Amino acid sequence: MKLSELKKGDRAIIIKIDTDASLKARLVSFGVARGSEFSVEAYSVGNQTVEILVDGTLIGLRRSEAVDIEVEKI
Repeated sequence: MKLSELKKGDRAIIIKIDTDASLKARLVSFGVARGSEFSVEAYSVGNQTVEILVDGTLIGLRRSEAVDIEVEKI
């Protein structure tokens, strides 16, 4: 399942980040890495961005980034 498929309030664990090295490094610097547990906090109007909460940090991701992140819903 992709992060972009989750609904507000869902919790999940990151299984795989399938993107280029620079974006992966940026995500890891925010705590978004394989094995990280997070919750979906909000979507923007039109679902163009998603806000996730990882280890107490609220992170905004573009939809194009969220489709590259494979997750397992918990």
